[in-house]
Amino acid sequence: MAIITLTTDFGEKDHFAGATKGAIYSELPDVKIVDISHSVSPFSIPEAAYIIQNAYNSFPKGTIHIIGIDSEINPENKHIALKLDDHFFICANNGIMSMICSEIAPEKIVEINIHDRIQTSFPVLDVFVKVACHIARGGTLDVIGKTISNIKPIKNIVPYVNEDKTQIIGSVIYIDNYGNVVTNIKRDFFEAIQKGRTFEISARNYKFKTILSKYSDIVNFEIPEEKRHDEGRGLVVFNSGGFLEIALYKSNTTTVGSASSLMGLGVMDAVSINFLRIEKFN
Repeated sequence: MAIITLTTDFGEKDHFAGATKGAIYSELPDVKIVDISHSVSPFSIPEAAYIIQNAYNSFPKGTIHIIGIDSEINPENKHIALKLDDHFFICANNGIMSMICSEIAPEKIVEINIHDRIQTSFPVLDVFVKVACHIARGGTLDVIGKTISNIKPIKNIVPYVNEDKTQIIGSVIYIDNYGNVVTNIKRDFFEAIQKGRTFEISARNYKFKTILSKYSDIVNFEIPEEKRHDEGRGLVVFNSGGFLEIALYKSNTTTVGSASSLMGLGVMDAVSINFLRIEKFN
């Protein structure tokens, strides 16, 4: 039985998500539809890219992923379908897939060309659904598009490293439900530049010299619970997706606040890491 996932910026108020599901069920009554998220910030390509990269590989091979972000077709925003890591993705060619494609090469990419048969102002419903159902029935990508070799890159997907490798400048690509700030600096990238050196992470006026293994490492459990005051303390971890994340311990936007609100960090803001030089002595 086919699985089709939905990742969009539709929200929950309007009819868009429900209409898309209804159109899929009208074509494939027995399909399974899974909502990954409909709460992506409007037109936020970095957010969508981060969410789909961290969600897709939890699904079985062969799953079809519809990504409905900035999907209106125009001369600079074509529609694509691709097979990657034995999954299928249907989206606009606006950079959303470049984060995944930077780590895993697609097996095939096609530029969708069925638009002359469909008149639409709602491409996720009218085009992406048609393509997804075609694939779910066992159809090939060649039938719905022409093969292309490259996709549009997303800006700031790779952090900047200076020439002498003493600094990484990354950017915020996602803010989660807890207000934790996720950067585009991945663990492997960080460690390859660090090479065992000490470091200082800077985000606006906040500085950190340690990356914890998990959030609760900030707590000294040898101190009686009633004497601890750890909630709301700032910390840095590599999150479950391997991305450098700045967080508050047990953040809560209505009480202790969040890393995003208290540090004034938003999507695309800079986060830098400075490495101390290793002195060589004769």
